[in-house]
Amino acid sequence: MEKRVKKTYICKGVKNYSVDYKKALTHLPFAGDVALFEVLTIGKHTQVQSEQIRNVKIIPGDVIMAAFGTRYATEQFEGYLPSEIADEYHILGAGGTVGILHSSHKKFEKTGPTVLRLIGYAVDGNNNIINTKKMCAHEMLAFSGAGSSLTKVILSIGSSMDSGKTTTAAHLVNGFKNTRYKTAFIKLTGTVFTKDKDLAYDMGADMVADFGDVGFPSTYMCREEELLNLYETLLAKVSVCSPDYVVIEIADGIFQRETAMLLTNHKFMAGIDAVIFSAGDSLSAVQGIKTLQDMHINATALSGLFTASPLLMREVKERVSLPIFTIEQLSEGAAMNVLGRSIYKTA
Repeated sequence: MEKRVKKTYICKGVKNYSVDYKKALTHLPFAGDVALFEVLTIGKHTQVQSEQIRNVKIIPGDVIMAAFGTRYATEQFEGYLPSEIADEYHILGAGGTVGILHSSHKKFEKTGPTVLRLIGYAVDGNNNIINTKKMCAHEMLAFSGAGSSLTKVILSIGSSMDSGKTTTAAHLVNGFKNTRYKTAFIKLTGTVFTKDKDLAYDMGADMVADFGDVGFPSTYMCREEELLNLYETLLAKVSVCSPDYVVIEIADGIFQRETAMLLTNHKFMAGIDAVIFSAGDSLSAVQGIKTLQDMHINATALSGLFTASPLLMREVKERVSLPIFTIEQLSEGAAMNVLGRSIYKTA
């Protein structure tokens, strides 16, 4: 009996396909190429996110549909597209991103990645490999910067992965809703998984979107032009609800490739009205603000994990003059009075 294919979230748009087994022996994949894999051993990922946005348990012998991609996650995995045909591949992200593991956080060294065997590529009626990014290419808009003039755009960035920027963004959304403003949320970069935009929606966002909506298994190693076009596209998607505010989260820390690329792009930053910087401790908060100033960005306010500690907040307040908000204060709308400040240094 043929095994049921467990389709991951990134492959949600793949409907009619056949499997080309021969291409598995000859084709080096591009980001977004869809394939079927057999689960060999279970490592870090014991579940994948399905097309129904449900966490599905996987066991050895299962067949999953996923897409090749990359990952940059300092607290988890670093992984890339294969440079040669391999016997084994790895789940890099639960949303369906598969590649070759390059490094992992020490906490996963013993567990390792979940290991897969490539069965074959999913192909269309013309025997072309189905690619999630190409499937959505008709939706992509060229960057113009005009969309940001229709709403106020707030950028949520952080010192590193797990510094609190997603929580900051979600509670900021909640604060806007509690003060009766229509709000949208965009997760602009990262590895596909809907958790962050789902949280923002649960916290009151009128509309949410992320890069996975247009077929990106990951944004790691994307070209700068591609990132700008992605921003334009997602902003247009959420603008249909006519939001007063759009909160945008960029993944990982400000030293990460795509984050730094966007923060130093004047065309992108020209459309940003305010920056909320999240940090895990007092040192990263203070030095993060100085690093942003070196990028000619004046952050609007601070939040993040360090605000859970009154002592850490006091250390920061003694060294930085910016407003500092706990997540409770963000939900109460306390940040509203500082969101109009300019983020650029004057010449």
